[in-house]
Amino acid sequence: MITKIKFSLIALFIFSASFSFAQVDSLDIKIGQMILVGVAEQQLDSSSTILQEIRDGKIGGAILFEKNITPQNAYINLKKLTYELQSAATIPLFIAIDQEGGRVNRLKTKYQFPKSVTSEYLGTLDNIDSTKFYGQITASTLAGLGFNVNFAPVVDLAINPDNPIIAKYGRAFSADASLTAKHASIIVAQHRKYGVVTVLKHFPGHGSSKADTHLGIADVTEYWQEEELKPYQIMIDNGMIDAIMTAHIVNKKIDKKGNPGTLSKKVIDDLLRKKMGHEGVVFTDDLQMHAITKHYGFEKSIELTIKAGVDVMIFSNNIQGSDDRTVDAVYKVVKKLIADGEISEARIDESYQRIMKLKKERLL
Repeated sequence: MITKIKFSLIALFIFSASFSFAQVDSLDIKIGQMILVGVAEQQLDSSSTILQEIRDGKIGGAILFEKNITPQNAYINLKKLTYELQSAATIPLFIAIDQEGGRVNRLKTKYQFPKSVTSEYLGTLDNIDSTKFYGQITASTLAGLGFNVNFAPVVDLAINPDNPIIAKYGRAFSADASLTAKHASIIVAQHRKYGVVTVLKHFPGHGSSKADTHLGIADVTEYWQEEELKPYQIMIDNGMIDAIMTAHIVNKKIDKKGNPGTLSKKVIDDLLRKKMGHEGVVFTDDLQMHAITKHYGFEKSIELTIKAGVDVMIFSNNIQGSDDRTVDAVYKVVKKLIADGEISEARIDESYQRIMKLKKERLL
């Protein structure tokens, strides 16, 4: 017990020192905290580009995929990878993964990781103990591996049973908002026990769509229902949200201009923040998905994303058919937007403060 307390105090001291220093960080460091990128390698060496970018404060987070997992010694090698990434950071790094369970499952049993189940299975079963059990398995596995962010749970409602990207793969708990919020809250609670941030998705609702935003625009204007906001509102009111991920869906009921949710001030700032009361971090869905890249230029998508009120921009470099986006390229765009007066330094600081607050509260 004494050793545990001593370790906690040391960790708190180290983090507090970094956090205090971060309050006077440069604009470059603040921009860096808004960038989360994919990692190309399974193993790193000291000269790896991403490690240098982390050391330079140009990256606030990294996301790993199945491609980062080695067929042999998967646990040890993946743990080594996350350890090396985190060790390069002065400000604690978001190390993220999509580990929903079922189809969206990077840590598969073939690599000797525990079996996972779909949200649909848990929602249909509607057993609190079962959801708690599987939530703990996922959270403890992620924490042991060095992940501190899980892009889950999905709180989209299974309104459209033919939805090609949500219902088809059992990613939604239910079409019922209250049941969805109940089980999603259990998942969040289990992750919090293990120090893993959860990110609810996909706001303001992807469950009614008839298209997949990985491939192009999904317009839900004719299908979307206000009920799709209810899981978020329940969980905001109950303090059960760490962070939220945007959807690239078009919903002219909310944004008459037809901007996808990720790029929409009406969706993020006006609806989610001001009307619904979410004061925390907002992540984009992957900005290299074709719903964005086929219809918006690189610079314009970044400009609209930041103006919308989003805090962390994800560039996974993992979408087939999309151009890779380097950290330096993103940096140059943001710096130019600031220099041109399109985005203020104060707006960057807003996101920086939200990110640092989440890291301080959840990453110990």
